[in-house]
Amino acid sequence: MPIAIRTYIDTDESAVVSLWQRCGLTRPWNNPGKDIRRKLAEQPELFGVMADDSEVIGTVMAGYEGHRGWINYLAVDPDRRQQGLGRQLMEWAEARLRERGCPKINLQVRQGNEAVLAFYSALGYADDRVVSLGKRFEHDDR
Repeated sequence: MPIAIRTYIDTDESAVVSLWQRCGLTRPWNNPGKDIRRKLAEQPELFGVMADDSEVIGTVMAGYEGHRGWINYLAVDPDRRQQGLGRQLMEWAEARLRERGCPKINLQVRQGNEAVLAFYSALGYADDRVVSLGKRFEHDDR
């Protein structure tokens, strides 16, 4: 079976969390299992999983609240990078957001992650010159 992007299914959880850990996306204050359950409660059809046969090799979480689209947890297996897989995942997410009438996508990149900034720049994303703020309602690490 060729590489395909499909929506997340329950049996993907351990492979998805493992991928996120290998990609350095997990943080103690964001429990990945809780993040998955939260996404499944809101627009689960925008949670894409890229698989090569039965092996999970990529993910993307998209969301749209009527004003802006958002991208989270874009991940490609470190051994499979530089093959255009991240671009395919972004195209999948962008297409689904456009179908919903989304006029603009926002995403966040951790400071100092120059390789990821270059990736998004090559896809047409630009620095909006804004400061990202956050307020935590739940503390997953407790």
